[in-house]
Amino acid sequence: MRANWGTGIVIAFALFITFILYFVFKVQGDSRYDHEMVTEEYYKKEMGYQEQLDKQQNAQDLPQKVIVDIKSEGLVIRFPESFDYTKINGKVSLYRPSNQKLDFDMPISLSSSNLLIPKTKLVGGRWDIIIDWNYEGKGFLNNEKVNL
Repeated sequence: MRANWGTGIVIAFALFITFILYFVFKVQGDSRYDHEMVTEEYYKKEMGYQEQLDKQQNAQDLPQKVIVDIKSEGLVIRFPESFDYTKINGKVSLYRPSNQKLDFDMPISLSSSNLLIPKTKLVGGRWDIIIDWNYEGKGFLNNEKVNL
């Protein structure tokens, strides 16, 4: 039997479709390509959005801003020195966009105006840091992005 153009085109299409489907199933079944949501409980988090905007505005209005520094011992978060550090409370959320399993929260407990996050808890790469803190009943929210 001799192959003509029509048979060749059908075979080429079939091979191409098989090739594409192979990669689709490979990505869907491999745990290295997780397709989790960016944040858990997205809609519940969206409900408090105006409160977050108010906290961000409070943080922007501060004369001394919160500063995030990368040091050899880890990540240092410096709160305004004009504030009494014993009255600062809240939490620091570290979010790794590439791997949800590395995300963690850390409560703010200060012995000075600086908070140290040890380098042993951090993997190299990009981190999104959300500092949600209160001082004398007023809320503040700082968002930072760092590359380690």
